[in-house]
Amino acid sequence: MLNNNEDVLNIIFKIFHTLEYEVDKENIVTILEKQDHKVQKFFRKLNFRIPEYKKTSLDEYGSYVFLQIDGKKTVKDIGENLEGKYGEKAYPLYERLLLFLNHIDVNCHYIEKTNV
Repeated sequence: MLNNNEDVLNIIFKIFHTLEYEVDKENIVTILEKQDHKVQKFFRKLNFRIPEYKKTSLDEYGSYVFLQIDGKKTVKDIGENLEGKYGEKAYPLYERLLLFLNHIDVNCHYIEKTNV
C-alpha cells in the first residue's frame, strides 16, 4: 500500500506489452483494441460490418502523457514535463494526472506499474 504522496510520485509505468496504438503527425495517440471475440468473428463471417479494431483516440493532453510513459519516467517526471509544456492549463496537475493514469491502468489496462 502507498504510504504518502512521495510514494505516488515515484511510481513508474510502462505501456502494456501487447497494446497496439498509432501516433499521427500531430502526436495524437489512437489505441487499437483487437475485436477478436468468437461472437465477433462469427458475425463477421455472416458479413456483418464489425471492425477488426476498436479505435480510441486520446485528446492532446492524454496523448502527451501516454507518450511520456516509457518504463523510466516517474509520475513526478511526467507531471513536470506536462507542466513545462502546458503551464497553468495542466492544473490541478497531479490530481488530473493521477486520475488519468489510474484510469488507463485499472479500467483500460493500457499501462502497468513497474516498480510497486
